[in-house]
Amino acid sequence: MIEPVFGNRDPKLTYQRREGVYGVIPDQSGRRLLILGAPNQALILPGGGVEDHESPEETLQRELLEEFGAKVSIDRKLGRASEFFYSTHRQTAYEHPATFYLCSQLEVVQAPKEDFNTLMLMPIAVAAASLKRPTHRYAVSLWLDQLKA
Repeated sequence: MIEPVFGNRDPKLTYQRREGVYGVIPDQSGRRLLILGAPNQALILPGGGVEDHESPEETLQRELLEEFGAKVSIDRKLGRASEFFYSTHRQTAYEHPATFYLCSQLEVVQAPKEDFNTLMLMPIAVAAASLKRPTHRYAVSLWLDQLKA
């Protein structure tokens, strides 16, 4: 399967590569998704950037502990997608390849290390339409397509 790429690479910009890992985490009813509300009001899937020597699964577990004080069961890989974008906040151009996993059994185990994020459970259709990153919307669509199959 060919990994989709969103956005266009501007030849005038120098891109910083930032590998990411994110989770599609439905609630037990399967009707709502866990969404992170960032301080800049962006809505994204839980997860974040890979640090040195981490596996994708380790990255996702670390990010969930930092963001929400939670752990999950990582059920399966949904896919990968990349995006080229410019962050006005960081004044940096990014090449952002990301891996997406379907997760379940969210369990809060400690206080979050980051106290500036908002944890939300949103109806799937609302969440899918509201996610800032096209790669995140793509991951949700992969999950929904697999449910139909």
